[in-house]
Amino acid sequence: MTPSPQGPAESGQDLRLLMRAATMYHLEGLTQAQIAERLGVSRPTAGRLVARARAQGLVTVTVSAPPHLAASIHPDLERELERAFGLDEAFVMAEPADASATGNAALGRAGASMLSRRLSDGDTFGFTWGPEQVAVADALGGGASCARVVQMDGSMTSVDYHTGVDHALSRFAERLGARPVRLVAPLFADPDTVRAMARDSVLSQALTAAKEADVMLFGVGSVSTSTTLFEGAFIDAAILDELVALGAVGEIGGRFYDADGAAVDTSLVDRTVSVPLDDIRACRTSILISGGEHRRESILGALRGRYATAVVTDVATSEWLLHRQERRR
Repeated sequence: MTPSPQGPAESGQDLRLLMRAATMYHLEGLTQAQIAERLGVSRPTAGRLVARARAQGLVTVTVSAPPHLAASIHPDLERELERAFGLDEAFVMAEPADASATGNAALGRAGASMLSRRLSDGDTFGFTWGPEQVAVADALGGGASCARVVQMDGSMTSVDYHTGVDHALSRFAERLGARPVRLVAPLFADPDTVRAMARDSVLSQALTAAKEADVMLFGVGSVSTSTTLFEGAFIDAAILDELVALGAVGEIGGRFYDADGAAVDTSLVDRTVSVPLDDIRACRTSILISGGEHRRESILGALRGRYATAVVTDVATSEWLLHRQERRR
């Protein structure tokens, strides 16, 4: 029996057939071909029966976590973030990302889980330096692999300041079975030196590999005296004042952007040795890992700028991001 086309009301026979097909498909696990054989209809008709049953509200699908895990999993919040910012995936962790060792470790575990699923054997993987990225490197287990791991931004500084890039690069390479590509350069230099680095055969290869990375992992920095760039003497008070005056709210690899994610034209632009923001935006898979009240404005600007296809953050940051984005509409 082939049901009549969907109309304002279904006959008893039609409803019975819809419910029977839906029961077979959703509860008994039958394929559309098996349903067609059982009900004596064509395979396309079986598919339409299942679709009509859902369209008419005869099927209710509920996905719920076990009670003991419900407080640590936030699928609704993740889905809202994905819709609000056009993301492929959001990972909202229960632990607060408060810049503590515990918070960074939680970010690292979540970031490692996402990164492992998105790497392929032939990929080039690039990362910016920072405590969250170090935590991801430390949390990586076996299973994932790629061809190369490359540093996306210079890390050398004139003061004794530990950036963690050497540890992260070696750990990523070891855990992923990849060849490490070191960018032996400062984050900021004078414009002539930056241009000379771009012409250097070794440094240019590292920079090109970073720009063309298949998967990128980065954190964001805020514009304040409490950031790694200021504390590590990469920038001084005069530069900080300039950034604030120009409306900068965050940076990725020393590249600054405003509240809408637009690149800020500062005196640092021609002095920066890192992957440009446009290349990060163009990357197939770019993972932003950050959280906490001290990073909220920076994360929001990065998401509005479409620099990330995926984000790892905490509950409080997620709720704040959604509230701010909703106010903008």
